[in-house]
Amino acid sequence: MDIILKTDIAGLGYKNDTVTVKPGYGRNYLIPQGYAMMATDSNKKIVAENIRQAAHKAEKLKNDAQALADGIGDITLTIPAKAGDSGKIFGRVTNTQVAEALREKGFDIDRKKISVEDVKTLGNYEAALDLHKDVKHKVKFEVVSAE
Repeated sequence: MDIILKTDIAGLGYKNDTVTVKPGYGRNYLIPQGYAMMATDSNKKIVAENIRQAAHKAEKLKNDAQALADGIGDITLTIPAKAGDSGKIFGRVTNTQVAEALREKGFDIDRKKISVEDVKTLGNYEAALDLHKDVKHKVKFEVVSAE
């Protein structure tokens, strides 16, 4: 019995794969649980179209992320922070502050996609932006004393 998987199933296959299983396994477990559907000609065409559209959408998302990374380029952000005489800041610089500085420059990036190393003193640092699974970008920022 040929079926098309709707989800990944360990030991059997991945989503949208067409696999052959014993009739009882397919009819009594996989199809009623919603893990699979019959591999008819019409279902095969539907799955092929869904794969094609998903690939198109994924490519558009990647291109948008790459365009955003190119737009950011090599800008250097300035983040003010209260600091003592020795240059040690009170608190720390977080990804939220980097996201806010990017927003002021016109780039709206979710703070969860920004990772910042441990910043506790004034100086120059880098933050990593995870814009897409294939598009990573680094942005430089300078922590200055806010007086």
